[in-house]
Order: sequence, then C-alpha cells, then structure tokens
Amino acid sequence: MIRTTQNGVSYYRFKNLVGCSAIEHRIFTRSGGHSQPPFASLNVCYGIGDTRKNVSANRGVISDSMATGRLVFVRQVHGCEVAVLGRNRKKRDKTTAAAGQTVTADAVVTDLEGKNLVIQVADCQAVLLYEPARRVIANVHCGWRGSVQNIIGHTIEVMKQHFGCHPSRIQAGIGPSLGPCCAEFINYRKEIPMEFWRYMGLNAHFDFWALSRDQMIQAGMAEINIEPSGICTRCHTDDFFSYRAARTTGRFAAVIGLTERKS
Repeated sequence: MIRTTQNGVSYYRFKNLVGCSAIEHRIFTRSGGHSQPPFASLNVCYGIGDTRKNVSANRGVISDSMATGRLVFVRQVHGCEVAVLGRNRKKRDKTTAAAGQTVTADAVVTDLEGKNLVIQVADCQAVLLYEPARRVIANVHCGWRGSVQNIIGHTIEVMKQHFGCHPSRIQAGIGPSLGPCCAEFINYRKEIPMEFWRYMGLNAHFDFWALSRDQMIQAGMAEINIEPSGICTRCHTDDFFSYRAARTTGRFAAVIGLTERKS
C-alpha cells in the first residue's frame, strides 16, 4: 500500500487501484480529525458515543480529501445485504436509493459518478472492488459474520447481475483489519461453521484475509488482481481504530468513488 499525508490527514491507497484512473480511493487512518479520546481523532461514525458535531466535522475532512463527489454511507449491521446505487432502467434519472436516504446494508455497488462509497471499520475488513470495463465500483463491510455469509461473493454476483461485470476483470483491495496474528475466537465452535475451521491456526486464531481472498477467487476473480493490505488494526492502533484493542473507540473510513469522465 501507498501512504500519503496531506494537510495533516493520512491515508493509504492500494497500488493496483492507484493505477486505475477512473477511480479515487482512500483508506483513512485515525489521525487528522476533531474527536477527543477515546475517539481520537478522525472518527466518522455516529451513535457510538462521540459528539455529532465532531463526527460531522470529521466527515467533512474525508469529503474535502476526496475533492469531488458526495459521501454515501449505509447503516452497517454485519449482515449480507448488498445495496445497489444505480440508474433505474425505467426512469434513468432515478437511483435505487434516494438522495439522503439511509440504507441498511453491508455492501454498496454503483456505476454512478460523483458517489464516494464509504465503509466504517475498526477491525472488520473494508473490501474495495472495481471493474474497469463496466466502470462499476463496490465497497464491502466484511467482519467475521459477513465472511461466514460470503458477503464478498454476494457482492460480486450483484456486480455481475445488475451491471454485467466480469469477475476476472475486477480489481480488489482488502483494507487494514484484524489479522491472523490477533483474530482469536475462543468460542469458534459456536460462532464459526466447521467449513471455515481450515482457516484456523494456533490458539484458535483465524486468517480471514485468506478466506476473503479465496472467496473472491471462487467468485471468478484472478488472484493477481487481489491486493491485501497485510496490516493488522489491533497491532497498529497508532494508525487505526481497533475494537478488539480498545472496545470503546472510533471507526475509520474506507472510501472509493468513480471520477467523472473527461469530455
């Protein structure tokens, strides 16, 4: 990944996605915001104890960094719902999600320019997807519950069915998240189906990065197009919020958006 700091705000980008001129993306760190401890400082999530004033200001920081486009948030619930933000075939000036509407989903897919899709995380994976031929992007909130439901595979299927995307062309980045070094599940026999136990290492630690990679490959993606960050959030709390490390903490933003076509 490539780290950049601008105006006191630090973010990472995936090398494979940087080469795609039709998109902008950022994995923001926790630095450069307005929130006070334990949410210091670039927390973008409402409803976890931070003030609305600070969260609103932090979202403004994210928006300014993206330069163009509107931030699109969803109500994340650790489910498997995929929201489609696209032109209605009968009324092409409409979208499936109205402006300002809050949608409950854990993945968002769109072919619309000027929509910066945001996922909020603090140990879960944010998985960014881009299919260049169809100019379609997706952002996926993938924790362990999403992993066992294969939300990544569902999202790729939505990209295929709604937009005609070909999985082998999709580029992907797996954001900073809980790594196999820290993903301990002492109650795994109750929480994680047996079919996923092959991703378990020593002391009930699971490699969900490998699981996400395999689910993308099973959905038809090329392994060479998948870039994992390899950054564990619990091991790098100086850069990222980690629920496992702090419990009461903020959420950092992973953002991807389509740029406008040049005339």
